[in-house]
Amino acid sequence: MTHEVVDNVRAMRWHREALEMLDQRELPAREVWVRCTTCAEVASAITSMVVRGAPAIGVCAAYGAVLSARVRQRDDRGGWRAGFDADLDALARARPTAVNLVWAVERMRRVARAADDAAAPGAILDAAHALHRDDVDGNRRMGAYGAALLGARAPVLTHCNTGSLATGGYGTALGVIRSAWAAGKVERVLADETRPWLQGARLTAWELVRDGIPVDLLADGAAAWAMRRAGVGWVIVGADRVAANGDVANKIGTYALAVAARHHGVRFMVAAPTSTIDPDCPDGDAIPIELRAEAEVLTAGGRRIAAEGARAWNPVFDVTPAALVDALVTERGVIERPGPEAIAAHLGRA
Repeated sequence: MTHEVVDNVRAMRWHREALEMLDQRELPAREVWVRCTTCAEVASAITSMVVRGAPAIGVCAAYGAVLSARVRQRDDRGGWRAGFDADLDALARARPTAVNLVWAVERMRRVARAADDAAAPGAILDAAHALHRDDVDGNRRMGAYGAALLGARAPVLTHCNTGSLATGGYGTALGVIRSAWAAGKVERVLADETRPWLQGARLTAWELVRDGIPVDLLADGAAAWAMRRAGVGWVIVGADRVAANGDVANKIGTYALAVAARHHGVRFMVAAPTSTIDPDCPDGDAIPIELRAEAEVLTAGGRRIAAEGARAWNPVFDVTPAALVDALVTERGVIERPGPEAIAAHLGRA
């Protein structure tokens, strides 16, 4: 049984000469749009998790560069490029793990350097729109490549949010799931709640419900048992950075899923655009892992849930070794059993 592909959600939009972002901290209770008119506001929104997901952060950063060029040209006139470069440096530091952020910032920097002063803001805006469109188009191709790997109709399990909210649109891992659902290959989606920010509960479940795809929410600790008892066909996740050897940094909890999947004979897929692959990062040990505030673990919904005096360790990401990844899917195709040679060939660097 096939289904119509539905993709109704967007995390950001360029509207009335500003970047507007759907505030993901407020979902699913409220749909609130945050309007940014400066690059500093975009950087702050990225740091404070108004927007999250590596590809979405990259798209927003590109629009942040547009705002910087406009404001700097207005305020600094002849010396605007020094301020522009400083803004982009600060923007690149907004989140340390997602490689798409730096990739997008450097892409916009190159566009600015190639344009004369008068044309630069327009050229950067055109480049940002193109980056946004390319992300959505690439995600649709990625979805088709990933869906082709799935066999008989079965439940699939995913972690965090990798859908339209985490990208320019359609999604990476959730894009694969959307395409597989349309092809009749997905029975239902098992979505980890994803502590401590609950992206699975608040965001993935919300997207899937809006698109009419059946979803069962899991406590993170239930995933291994679901693999044993619920007939899971694939675990499908995204990535914030892929090292040159195929090691994958993704939302904390992904490594545990990969270990459990290998034990249970469940195949493990990573879906990510080529912009997420960092050829200059040799392996997972070289990936910076962001640590966030203890309060994110010690509290829930603004209320403390841990005993007073307890501390928390709050890494936002973990690293899954390439040996545990059965397939790395990008907008260019599929890398089975990813390793340094296969990734270099995929990137055209062999």
